[in-house]
Amino acid sequence: MSAAVSPTAASTPQITLRRWLGLDAVVTGGNGLAYLALSGPVSDLLGVDRGLLLVLGAVLVVYAADVAWLARKPVPPARLVALVVDINIAWAVASVVVLVTGVLDPTTAGYVWIPLQAAVVLGFAVVQYGLLRGLRAATGH
Repeated sequence: MSAAVSPTAASTPQITLRRWLGLDAVVTGGNGLAYLALSGPVSDLLGVDRGLLLVLGAVLVVYAADVAWLARKPVPPARLVALVVDINIAWAVASVVVLVTGVLDPTTAGYVWIPLQAAVVLGFAVVQYGLLRGLRAATGH
């Protein structure tokens, strides 16, 4: 028996990582589009400035497109996946910081939504980081 990893076994972590990146892109893009298309009602619901939502929406749509591009690569470059993880962590931390520092004065719905979306983004980061570590261990990089 050979100790080499079969091509199917080696590609499974890459496929799983690509799927998580793709899911991240869909969720992020959907959030960004909602902020853009529904900035008025979302502003009223969350108590977040409409202009801020428009800027965040545009940034999220562009970011989602970049993550989707990365998810389509047969072998996503580790340094770019690590950047996605870092950005996701930064977003989650910034979301909590704006609440605890009083930068925003959200409604009750905003106080629920902001940490909830931060937790989802942090969840993506944790899963993506774990998959990236697994790929690096499997390939020796």
